[in-house]
Amino acid sequence: MRVYISADIEGTAGVSGRSQTAAGAEGYQAACRLMTQEVNAAIEGAFAGGATEVTVNDSHGQMLNLILELLDPRADLLHGAPKPWSMVEGLDASYDLMVCTGYHARAGAAGTLAHTYSSAVIHEVTLCGTPVGEYELNAYYAGTYGVPVAAVAGDDVLEREVLGVSPQVHFARVKEARGRFGSLSLGAERAREAIRAAVEAACRLGDVPGLVAPPRPDLVATFMHAGQAQVAALCPGSERVSPVAVRFESSEFREVFRAFRAMITLAGTV
Repeated sequence: MRVYISADIEGTAGVSGRSQTAAGAEGYQAACRLMTQEVNAAIEGAFAGGATEVTVNDSHGQMLNLILELLDPRADLLHGAPKPWSMVEGLDASYDLMVCTGYHARAGAAGTLAHTYSSAVIHEVTLCGTPVGEYELNAYYAGTYGVPVAAVAGDDVLEREVLGVSPQVHFARVKEARGRFGSLSLGAERAREAIRAAVEAACRLGDVPGLVAPPRPDLVATFMHAGQAQVAALCPGSERVSPVAVRFESSEFREVFRAFRAMITLAGTV
């Protein structure tokens, strides 16, 4: 059984502020250690549940956060940015399950450090009129390969978001949101044990249904200001539907996902 882990940092127990998530800032290195240890817990759970191979994709910021010398040596590490498919780089139909650690709630939600791919440019993302975040976008992408998300770790706001669309997911709640820059975290070892247990149970359960995107996914990205939307609309096939919003529709979710990634990259230049 091959397991793919997409690892973010904001949903990690003990991480609550921007100073912990930006390279070079005070608290960042400590947050990277916490992130790495939670990923190790997921790796341990995966192998205990029957995994034969685990790949970890460092999925935060410049994607150079995980500390290789501290990472469980049984896993392989994808790192560095930009990657064409970002948080789901390298994921394909050869994997059996996907696990998400350190994940957070979508932009506009009340979760700790909530955002969707870029807090600098994205105000909201909807898919067929429904607000979505990184979990939904990445899970739909995995679903195009028939790979289900089996376990997720993060805060209580993300838990409601995930279980609302994926009730079969084993969720490890490692903290509760106390505002955008505050949280009530479990002790580090208790958080890791919750992740180990959730991932092991998910792997033992095996095949579960994944998220399937709507037949013609229609994504609207609303940006922080009109200048960002103006350049995001340069993405081929996109349509500017308001001063701050750009729409992209296709019969293939991977094309929608790729267009969204291109829009964010363009908007980030303004």
